[in-house]
Amino acid sequence: MYAHDLIFIAELIGIIAFAVSGVLVAIEHGLDAFGAVVLGTTTAVGGGMVRDITVGNTPPLVFTNPIYALLAVIVSLAVFFCAYFLGSRINLRSPHLMRIVNVFDAIGLAIFVTVGVDAALAGEMGDNPFLAIFLGTVTGVGGGVIRDLFAATVPAIFRKHIYASAAILGAAIYYFSAKAGAPILLSLLATVAAVVIIRMLAAHYRWNLPRVPLAKPADETPKAPPQT
Repeated sequence: MYAHDLIFIAELIGIIAFAVSGVLVAIEHGLDAFGAVVLGTTTAVGGGMVRDITVGNTPPLVFTNPIYALLAVIVSLAVFFCAYFLGSRINLRSPHLMRIVNVFDAIGLAIFVTVGVDAALAGEMGDNPFLAIFLGTVTGVGGGVIRDLFAATVPAIFRKHIYASAAILGAAIYYFSAKAGAPILLSLLATVAAVVIIRMLAAHYRWNLPRVPLAKPADETPKAPPQT
């Protein structure tokens, strides 16, 4: 019961963190209140939906236990209207606010990674490390992918400072520490610490995976003839 309660509490914290992150992205893209709620809720519960569909757990848990979606909606509305009434007094595009977004996003990512792996360990998939780590990664990044698609941007996992790599590493840490018999609280804290530290360092130092450098297209605009 202790382990179950701990994971449940962690999941609620992750939903809050991801809902905040999703709403701030919606505000950055100029969405209205409904759009903010959709992005906040999608970010918070989307990864869990993808996880449940992957393992054939239908309907997904978010539809059978409405506390997850309800909490995401409440948090999304609270964050949006706080920003709405304070928007003229704070810079919603400031680097400081972006750091806050990154912190909430990193916390949500770390927690949902552990929730996804724990779901595999609790079922009949605990002896399959590839599937368990995959489920953890999908649970962590799935909501963000759907959020970015709704916001018409390239998903962060393909472009943003060691994002999916941090999720994979966190999933591996949680899986192998849990299989080694470590206390669940210790495994959870180690995973959250590893993912958050990696994400914060990557954001601060602009770490990215290698990309192919593309030549900039030449300016083909014809130059005006010199004046005589």
